[in-house]
Amino acid sequence: MALKSKTTYQRRLFLLLVLFSLSLVFCFLLFQYQREKKFKEEQLNSSLQLFNVQMLDALQYGIDAKSYFENHRDMFVDLRVTLISTDGYVHFDSQEKGRLGPIPNHLQREEVVGAIRNGKAYTVRRESKIDGRDYFYSATCENNMVVRSALPYNMTLLHVLQADSDFVWFVLVISILLFLSGYVVTRHLGDNISSLREFAELLNSGKSINNFPPFPKDELGDISNHLVSLYKKMQEAMADSEMEHEFALHEESEKIRIKKQLTNNINHELKTPVSAIRGYLETILSNPDMDPDLKRSFLEKSFSQTERLCSLLSDISTLTRMDEASMMISKEPVRLDLLIFEIMNEVKLLPEDDRMRISTNVSEPLEIMGNPSLLNSIFRNLTDNALAYSGGRDIFITLEQEIDDFYCFSFADNGIGVDERHLDHIFERFYRIDKGRSRKLGGTGLGLSIVKNAVSFHGGVIYASNREMGGLEFIFSLSKK
Repeated sequence: MALKSKTTYQRRLFLLLVLFSLSLVFCFLLFQYQREKKFKEEQLNSSLQLFNVQMLDALQYGIDAKSYFENHRDMFVDLRVTLISTDGYVHFDSQEKGRLGPIPNHLQREEVVGAIRNGKAYTVRRESKIDGRDYFYSATCENNMVVRSALPYNMTLLHVLQADSDFVWFVLVISILLFLSGYVVTRHLGDNISSLREFAELLNSGKSINNFPPFPKDELGDISNHLVSLYKKMQEAMADSEMEHEFALHEESEKIRIKKQLTNNINHELKTPVSAIRGYLETILSNPDMDPDLKRSFLEKSFSQTERLCSLLSDISTLTRMDEASMMISKEPVRLDLLIFEIMNEVKLLPEDDRMRISTNVSEPLEIMGNPSLLNSIFRNLTDNALAYSGGRDIFITLEQEIDDFYCFSFADNGIGVDERHLDHIFERFYRIDKGRSRKLGGTGLGLSIVKNAVSFHGGVIYASNREMGGLEFIFSLSKK
């Protein structure tokens, strides 16, 4: 069915092209015919005018018109000559016998009127009243005498063009070339349209077009290839949209899961200090005669748990703000060098057993657009984490490099490091590694999660690794804008 339609379309297109070619050839022939006809008419008129002038000259020398005609009639086949004065008197007519004299209607002939007015004129294809044949008339007027010569007019198309055979052959060759070109073009166009039809059928059936062959390298092929490319992009966009939709659904379910997990973790984390505080206070209230030193110890422990509870609530509030209202967090110019020096000075004031030496290569102003509180939490949480769990003596805060609009920092210690199996989880909320690396316990488990979110808020990334010389290193970047 498709082949039949394709062939029918090609045949129709080819026939249309053939008709067009034939019309073009006909126009060429008609144009050449008119051109050759005009040329031969002018040529014939020139010859007859020359004869007329010579006859007028002979009359001037006293030669009789009939004698002159008899002596020169062999110059043309079927030549007819008429001598007329401007008053309408016919002095000589080579075909009329005995009708000489005043014939006024001769003055009404178009060629005679033109010759009297302009000196010479001719008329193409006028029927003679004597023999009914068409004649070509050429008239010349001089000294009140008009010589009109005439020849039978037979300029058909073949007669006119028979002398110009080269043109006929040229037109014939051009016609053949046009037909061949038309066949090639229509066949090529038909193949393109057939491919387009197959492509449309594939689209209609919803099948894949990944293996669809490319169209030929021409204008229609380029358009068709462009359509295929657009459709592929549309399919890819739809696939991406479906993937994004699935990802959004997955992300939404993951957020729900994380919120549930976070809620459970928060409940668990809150129960520990609340239960401890409640236990200490119940013990004090149920024992009014408790030893003052033990009572003070219980109160101090309750206060410590209260501080842990406040720290936990503060960290949860920070994470919630970054998760759900990050667009509302303001930014302003912040000097990172001053922030680092402030943390260094605070660590120097700690008791000697809790203190670590902090070294940095930051000596010049480092200003970025950011949130002061979140930027402070990055360096402070990393410092608190090193103080509490590294077991080392030194902290190294290094500006590794400045790339375009980013600062790249290294925050490292020379402590015991972290087991490799924990490195992929240390930024998770409430994930703790206390065993074997704790100088003191009691963290919220949210510090490094806050660090990661704060770095992400400032357009950077962070990752952790163990140093070859011992200790844990955090590499992170911060955008200046």
